[in-house]
Amino acid sequence: MFSAIARIFRTPDLRRKIGFTLGMVALFRLGSFIPAPFVDFNSVQQCLAATSDTSGLYELVNLFSGGALLQLSIFALGIMPYITASIIVQLLRVVIPHFEALYKEGQSGQSTLTQYTRYLTIALAILQSTTLITVARSGALFGSSGGPACTQLLTNDAWYAIMLMVLTMTAGTGVIMWMGELITERGVGNGMSLLIFTSIASMFPASLGRIASSKGWDTLAIVIAIGLLVVAAVVFVEQSQRRIPVQYAKRMVGRRTYGGNNTYIPIKVNMAGVIPVIFASSLLYLPALIAQFNQPAPGQEPQPWVLWVTANLTGGGQPLYMALYFLLIVGFTYFYVAITFNPEEVADNMKKYGGFIPGIRAGRPTAEYLDYVLTRITLPGSLYLGIIALLPLVAFSAVGADQNFPFGGASILIIVGVGLETVKQIDSQLQQRHYEGLLR
Repeated sequence: MFSAIARIFRTPDLRRKIGFTLGMVALFRLGSFIPAPFVDFNSVQQCLAATSDTSGLYELVNLFSGGALLQLSIFALGIMPYITASIIVQLLRVVIPHFEALYKEGQSGQSTLTQYTRYLTIALAILQSTTLITVARSGALFGSSGGPACTQLLTNDAWYAIMLMVLTMTAGTGVIMWMGELITERGVGNGMSLLIFTSIASMFPASLGRIASSKGWDTLAIVIAIGLLVVAAVVFVEQSQRRIPVQYAKRMVGRRTYGGNNTYIPIKVNMAGVIPVIFASSLLYLPALIAQFNQPAPGQEPQPWVLWVTANLTGGGQPLYMALYFLLIVGFTYFYVAITFNPEEVADNMKKYGGFIPGIRAGRPTAEYLDYVLTRITLPGSLYLGIIALLPLVAFSAVGADQNFPFGGASILIIVGVGLETVKQIDSQLQQRHYEGLLR
């Protein structure tokens, strides 16, 4: 292992790529601590030290921004607008035929879809930055336990100051998107994924430190031991796949023989990745957001439905919230897999090139068989996603950790997935140059 790592730094091209990637990551983290214009940095730090009462969508965005959201920095929105835009464009392929046609055109069509994603990212950044600044201006960003100082986070709330802050945060999102594309082009791994990896990994020390300070070192040791077991389980499931054998018949084209080889269709147990967790978190945040905008005036009693939402759908430790969260993740997993993997399209492509599954007729029977296998394998995948997503909520109730608990939810899925993919890319580049990779 150590000799393989030494070979990485002895290879000039690979050393240059890793150095460039680390430099971009360092700039990304630096921007997460630079406050936006007209933000009272001292008040923000006092509020961060006094409260951890963030939940719902703000919790998820703060996690993906590496804590930059609650610091109101120039990179406050992080990579979340790009993630949302990518998901929307992918879902629109099912609704808009033009998008599906562009996807099937190959490189040129996908470049057009990428351009649409960039435009949508900027539009979402403007919307989200406006919302964030409005919430910070109203004093509701840090919840009810932030104290009176958290109502004065901005030094100037005039219209030109608000516009400058929106422009700064939107430009920060554009810079992050540009940095991610540069890492993909000149560095190692997928740039956007690595920036998300960096944001989430930067939250690990603070989360573990809060557990140690509140519950002691014994509890921290137990949490780390459980975390290692969870990481091992996530690696096992993420690498698991159902391989459906496919044979291609021999065919003569001129004097040459084509086909006759055997391959397989890999169907992963978790084909949806972390998307269902993001969907479920966003949807469950909507009732709390509606209730927040329907708070009564001072001296008046809140409406019964506002009290019910506040008591049952605003905290991760509430049983109803956890049950709905789990069921929504299972449902969104089936939904997302259904729109991203089309058995009929796969069956038609196999039939076009003379491929067939042994024992299954080509055409419609193949599509039905693939749909049957996909439905069965998605069940354990959805249950696995639901259990992993509930781990931070259980930890919040059991050991007093905040809901950004590192060994569960979207954080551990992204950390493991991006880590495995990056190591595989480094390994493949080492094998091209030394015939021996990083992995044995």
